[in-house]
Order: sequence, then C-alpha cells, then structure tokens
Amino acid sequence: MIDRSAIDTLRADFRLRLAAATTDRDLKALDDAFLSRRSGSVTALLKQVASGPPEERREFGRLVNALKTEIESALDGKRAAIASTRPPAGAVDVTLASRQIPMGRIHPLMRVRQEVEDIFVRMGYEILEGPEVEDDYHNFEALNMPPDHPARDMQDTLYLGVPIPGGIWGAHRGRVPEAQVRTATLLRTHTSAMQIRYMKTFPPPIRLIVPGRVYRRDNLDLSHTPMFQQFEGLVVGRGVTLADLKGTFEAMVRELFGDVKVRLRPSFFPYTEPSAEVDITCQSCGGAGCGTCKHTGWLEILGSGMVHPAVFEAVGYDADEVTGFAFGMGMERVAMLKYGVDDIRLFYENDVRFLEQFPL
Repeated sequence: MIDRSAIDTLRADFRLRLAAATTDRDLKALDDAFLSRRSGSVTALLKQVASGPPEERREFGRLVNALKTEIESALDGKRAAIASTRPPAGAVDVTLASRQIPMGRIHPLMRVRQEVEDIFVRMGYEILEGPEVEDDYHNFEALNMPPDHPARDMQDTLYLGVPIPGGIWGAHRGRVPEAQVRTATLLRTHTSAMQIRYMKTFPPPIRLIVPGRVYRRDNLDLSHTPMFQQFEGLVVGRGVTLADLKGTFEAMVRELFGDVKVRLRPSFFPYTEPSAEVDITCQSCGGAGCGTCKHTGWLEILGSGMVHPAVFEAVGYDADEVTGFAFGMGMERVAMLKYGVDDIRLFYENDVRFLEQFPL
C-alpha cells in the first residue's frame, strides 16, 4: 500500500524551506532537493507509483504530479519575486553611502599671497600688478643700479633676444615715454619696476605693494628656483621714517607668524639708503638656536630700506620734500617658514599628497 501521508509531509517541508529561501542559490538547492531526476524527493515518490497497487496508482500519480506542479509554480514565483528586487545592470544603489568628493584646496603660495594682501589692504595699501617682461630702464637704471652692477650680468638675468617694439605698457594709466625705453628687454628680476612706473605717473603720497612672478638665472635646488613669487612694497610721503618701516614689519610679521620678535640688520641695496635685512625669531627653536637658524636664533625674511634719493630723482620726485621706504620678500620664503616646508620645489611639483596637507 502506498503511503499518501508522505505527500503532505513533503509539501509541508517544501513550504517551510521555500519561506527561508532568499537567493537564487537557495532556490537552486530546493529545485535539486525536490525535483532532481536522480535524487529529488518528488521523483522518488513518482517511482513509488509503479510499485504500488494497481487500483491506487492512478490517484497517487495524480497527487504526486499535482505536488510537482505546485512546487514548480512556487519556485517560479519565488524566482520572479527575487528578480523584482534585484537592481538592473549598471544601476546605482541609492542606499549605499555616498563617495567622498575630493575638495579643491587653495595652493599654499596663493594662500600666503592672499594673507599678505589682506594685511596690507587693512593698512591702506594699494595692490598693483605689472608686466613680467620689462626693459632695462625700469628694471635696473631707474632703481640706481649702475651699468656694471652684477645683477645685470647674463648669469643672473634672463634677457630676451628681441626688444619689444615701442616699449612696454604698464599696469597704470599712460604710456612709458619712448626715450625711457632701452633696447634691452628681459624677464623682470623683481617687481620694483612697477614702483618706478607708478611713481612716474602719480604724485606722492604713495602706499602700495606689487605681488607677482619674477625670474632669475638660478639652478633648481632646495631653496632656489628660476621662477618664484615675491611682493614688494613702497611707501612715499612727507616725514616717512625708518621707525615707520620697522613698525610696518612688526605688524605684518605678527599677522603672519604670531608672536615673534623682529630685528633690522644693516645691509646694502642700490635703491635704498640706509638698507636693512629684516630677521624674525626662529620658528623651529623659538630663538634658542638650532640647525634651521644656524644656531643664531634668527631667520632672515626680507630686505628693505629707505628709498635712495637717486630713485626719487629718476621719477621726478623732490628728495628734499618726501621720503619713503621700500621692501621685498619672497612668497615661497614666507610659506616655507609658515608651514615648515624645507624644499621649495614641492610648491611647483603639483604632488597631491603634498598639497592636501594644507587646510581647505
């Protein structure tokens, strides 16, 4: 006699396992367990039909085939349900956590430039820019650099082979008179040339800074590069003294580096007299002395001085009526001291690993 209760037991077991199936792999395992031609549970029941009593074969076969159809239909329905929850190929899973978008950062040299400009704007300075291709008169002669000055040598200055026809236009109103334009043209070695252009156009009082790129014939190493950035300042008016110069530097340096000391050392520059190098206490050792400051406790940051009367004469100012001071400092120098960078080349290599260390 054929055991018909096996059909109900098998149906209950299938429904229980189907409810727990959540993947296509689970459904494949169910299909193999119940419908496989070799070892499936339903297949085994069908084989029992042939060995059962003749009067029961027809009914038992009908019940087993009904179970088989029920299982196949249930498996197909479950497959369709799982497929409906599967995202289409190439679709974006909106439930995933979003990727972090890299944030652009201000280059450290541009950050320093903005900080310097903000400091001097608050002091009432005007910010100017000028041409990077200059002539000999504005770059050297008007700044009291004699023809035999070492800075004019080919090993220091990048001269151009062809002079610019008609001279160079400035970043201010008016055109440089033809008589003042020499045949030699060059990539400017400092931004002081713009100070000459401005003074020849506007009368005192003057208070300005000129940031920009400058060029010198230097070998690329830890502290030198053929192209670098600097800002140069100029103040001209009645009663301007060396004390004004020092007070300006103290205010600027404390804005950039915090609570540091400032000192002036005598020096020489053709366009200033007297001239001074400006030092600040070493950021690495706090003035105690270390390898960075060569155990002096001081770091040089810029050159400065009172404007030479010969410069006033070149631009038509009366040196008996006005005085002034000028200064110049490299942006890279400030950035290296401010951020503890020991290789100037890092600023120009565009290495993201270096640049992403700076604040947003």
